[in-house]
Amino acid sequence: MVSNDGEEALDLMLEPWGDVHGILPNETCVVVTHSLAGDGSWPGTQLGDEPFQVDHRPGSVTVWANGHCFHLSDRTGKEIEPYVYGGCPAQEPAL
Repeated sequence: MVSNDGEEALDLMLEPWGDVHGILPNETCVVVTHSLAGDGSWPGTQLGDEPFQVDHRPGSVTVWANGHCFHLSDRTGKEIEPYVYGGCPAQEPAL
């Protein structure tokens, strides 16, 4: 989950896709990613068992979702700007 507790909109950058989504004040987005690896490893991450790397700068947060694809939703599970990359599994509830 990525929350914006500030007073201004926050850019949520999703890498390595280069997608940018705005998070309004007091809003939370849930980022879900999927790994195709049968052993549960995550390509591109610094630690093989961690699917995300998060970097924060003033006005933006970058989430490296080191899986095959990602889904973005609100806390209730409603998709935000829904689109799915080809071959991505169906959206699963966030854990």
